[in-house]
Amino acid sequence: MQIKGPEAQSVHNETEVITRMLPLVGATILELGCGAAEKTRWIAENTEIEHIVAAEVDEQQHAKNLMLTDLPKVRFRKYGAEVIEEPDNIFDVVLMFKSLHHVPIDLMDAAFAEIHRVLKPGGVVYLSEPVFAGAFNEIMRLFHDEEHVRQEAFNAIERVVGQGSFELCEEYFFKNEITLQSWAQYETNILGVTHTNHNLSDDLLATVKSRFLASQSEDGFVFEIPNRVDLLQRQVA
Repeated sequence: MQIKGPEAQSVHNETEVITRMLPLVGATILELGCGAAEKTRWIAENTEIEHIVAAEVDEQQHAKNLMLTDLPKVRFRKYGAEVIEEPDNIFDVVLMFKSLHHVPIDLMDAAFAEIHRVLKPGGVVYLSEPVFAGAFNEIMRLFHDEEHVRQEAFNAIERVVGQGSFELCEEYFFKNEITLQSWAQYETNILGVTHTNHNLSDDLLATVKSRFLASQSEDGFVFEIPNRVDLLQRQVA
């Protein structure tokens, strides 16, 4: 397993990776850390799943998700990966999109134990994590350095594979793009997230803004984000 893979091909939307790697027809799915449910919605509307449980620990975002009434295949729940309030052996697929590194480090092993518990034997877990590299992360490092927690997330994956509770089916590297049109959009979408309190001093905010504005191009502020996907399978026996 590698935390940073070879130079990856560009993929503008992770949905291409999802549909290639996952058995979705008739699947029962649990998404942990669904955020604003963008991928939840895409999966519910564009694949032949049976249903998806979308869990989010952030109270403000969960309240917003509960207001979505046009997703009949989706049930929104509020809990974290370390305590999954669902019965044993009921899901075909567990999804984590950029959320494993948000699990407290000392609870990552507990989260994998819970994932193992709720997956059916032979079920799979799709773990998509951003690789800490590139211009976008160098700006993030100024006020929210995630390099250590992303390494710890990778270490946790290595541990559960090494222990034999999960088998590594595939490791896939790709890039996607984030395009922002203005500093105001960065402030809203990145600095203003409700799951993390980014309390920047005036001087630090000015430095972040300067570094962000220096990335402007004719197409706006375009950042390539390298990603790693680990597809694990719960052992049958």
